[in-house]
Amino acid sequence: MSNADLLKELRIEKHQREAHGQGPGRWPWIVAGVVVVLALAGGAVWLITGRRAIDVQTAQAQPAASQAAAGAVLQATGYVTARRQATVSAQITGTLTQVLIEEGDHVKQGQIVARLDDSQYKAALEAARTQAAAAHALVAQYQAQLAQNIRDQARQEALAVKGLVPAQAAEQARTLTDSTRAQLVSQQRSADSADAQVVEAQVNFDYCVIRSPFDGVITTKDAQVGEIVSPFSAGGGFTRTGIGTVVDMDSLEVDVDVNEAYIGRVKPGMPAEAVLDAYPDWRIPSHVIAIVPAADRGKATVKVRVALEHKDARIVPDMGVRVSFLEQKQATQASEASLKGVLVPATAIAQRDGHPVVFVLSGEQVQQRTVSPSAAPQVDQRLLPAGVEAGDTVVVSPPAELRDGARVSVPSKSKE
Repeated sequence: MSNADLLKELRIEKHQREAHGQGPGRWPWIVAGVVVVLALAGGAVWLITGRRAIDVQTAQAQPAASQAAAGAVLQATGYVTARRQATVSAQITGTLTQVLIEEGDHVKQGQIVARLDDSQYKAALEAARTQAAAAHALVAQYQAQLAQNIRDQARQEALAVKGLVPAQAAEQARTLTDSTRAQLVSQQRSADSADAQVVEAQVNFDYCVIRSPFDGVITTKDAQVGEIVSPFSAGGGFTRTGIGTVVDMDSLEVDVDVNEAYIGRVKPGMPAEAVLDAYPDWRIPSHVIAIVPAADRGKATVKVRVALEHKDARIVPDMGVRVSFLEQKQATQASEASLKGVLVPATAIAQRDGHPVVFVLSGEQVQQRTVSPSAAPQVDQRLLPAGVEAGDTVVVSPPAELRDGARVSVPSKSKE
């Protein structure tokens, strides 16, 4: 029954009012009551229809970076590795007096990273220098003695020729000269040995200052001031064999394990793209360095080395990475930047109040979000740089009555 029919039923004719003794003063109250009844009935209808769930179809927003795999002939997972890293240690046994590094510090080749107690080696160096000085003094003494003996020999030989001295005196002078010359040579060798001992003591003294072997970043700090470090592993666990680890970040590359059944698809120099697990929306241009000529019998895989063409501070050793081996090199860096965001079906974008919007599923309701769609790699998709996150569920072909906060019903097949 319509509202008009209800009004006719409730209308009271003039002769009926007179028959029942109703005057014109009670009529406004009756009309007001009818209006209240109609308002309550309309509100009830609105509540019933407004709470009804709207059937919709949904799809999941995909990261734009996932499109890189479209031209891939093979995908594999692995880890970031450093081709150049070293555990910095002392070359002699000693006690640490200074440790000048912390994790994350950038160091240059030759930069001092630690110092050892050098009192013993300094004393040894001074002793070696003193012995060397004494040896060189003896060399000077023998040189002077040899010069005197040579002059005495010349005089004795001249006198012997004139018959003023016996020939035996001249022979003794020559023997003394030869003996002094031999002693001089021996002492010179001793002086050379003393000099070598000075060099050795200087090297040991310099070993008390520990330096970085190359430019890099400190990734671990393994010793503290007061601990004993040694190049040799000692029992008991009281001696450290390393002070810290330095990694050359420019040497980072990716090692991936490729199933041996598909290794024939990979070639040296082949273009690739790497995606770090920590940054799934960041594609890093790469290429194959080499295929390691050895297979892992247990895993039935072959290791492949992949070079990262762009270095970045976000890339650190041992990060998980997924590599896509490509038939040809992908778009330029500028076009890669334009693909940042998520991809949604073109039919998920609707117009509300003159603005493009999408409806994102949140429980049993939807949230309306204003977006700025741009071009996408495929005609049936749209790229949303902002407003929607990868993994969000969006409504496909939203009905005209769908509004922000509306309840929806998603068929199980659509959810899948």
